[in-house]
Amino acid sequence: MDKSRLHHPDPADLQRLLEERTADLQRVKAEYDNYRKRVRRDRMAVREIAVANVLRALLPVLDAVDRTCAHEPMTPGLKDITDTLAGQLGSLGLEVFGDRGDPFDPACHDAVTHHVSSDTDRLICTKILRPGYRLGPRLLRPANVEVTGPEPAARNPLAHDRAAPRFTMIDAGDGPRGCGA
Repeated sequence: MDKSRLHHPDPADLQRLLEERTADLQRVKAEYDNYRKRVRRDRMAVREIAVANVLRALLPVLDAVDRTCAHEPMTPGLKDITDTLAGQLGSLGLEVFGDRGDPFDPACHDAVTHHVSSDTDRLICTKILRPGYRLGPRLLRPANVEVTGPEPAARNPLAHDRAAPRFTMIDAGDGPRGCGA
């Protein structure tokens, strides 16, 4: 820029320079705001992954506590441990799922056994062998269940359909019927 112009600046040039600098400043501010949002999202994602990993590592502990509660008398100490563990893990967002009578959903249930019954037109979870756990929408472990329902459609034994579930067939003629059993 010419030194003579600095002494007698043109108002139009000053206005143009001001608008350019203002636009530059707004662009830098927007980039910084986007950076802060991205860092916040990344931190939250890392936190969620870390919590999920810790909770997944504690699932065998929960299984051991559940087995102990099922086979031992409930003492005040055991009750306190169970309640505290459930409360603390619940505060982190851990959810237990898998109830008798739930419709079978292959996305969150692993069917271990299929009892054939003509009393129902869809697969129903009739026994929960091991509860499932999720953290918000994230599945940590599917529930292992026994299901009761209609006989699966016949398949070609030579075809290798890995997407179709494999069941052990048991006739439920004299056993429990449907989800109300």
